[in-house]
Amino acid sequence: MNSPYTSTSAPDRMHAYVGLWITADGQIRHNLLQNGRYDEARGRRESAYQGRYEVRGNHIDYWDDTGFTADGEFRDGVLYHAGMVDYRDRKIPR
Repeated sequence: MNSPYTSTSAPDRMHAYVGLWITADGQIRHNLLQNGRYDEARGRRESAYQGRYEVRGNHIDYWDDTGFTADGEFRDGVLYHAGMVDYRDRKIPR
C-alpha cells in the first residue's frame, strides 16, 4: 500500500468493524467477514469482488483476489474507502 497510514504493526485480529457496510444509495455492499476476507456486491451483482483485508487501528488494507489493492479509514463510525463512503447496515442516513 502507498498509504501514510500503513503500519508494520500486526493487524487487529479482533476488531469492531466486522459486518456489512453500505453506500448511502445501497448500490455497494461491502461485507467484512470475521475470517479476514471480504465480499463486495455492486448493484445486482452479488460477490462482484472478493479478497482479504487487514485492520490496524482505524486503517484497513484490502487485497482483491484479482490483484487489486485499496485502503481506507474508519472515522466516527463511517468507512471511507476507495472514494466511497460506507455506513454500517443499520446506520445508513435516510
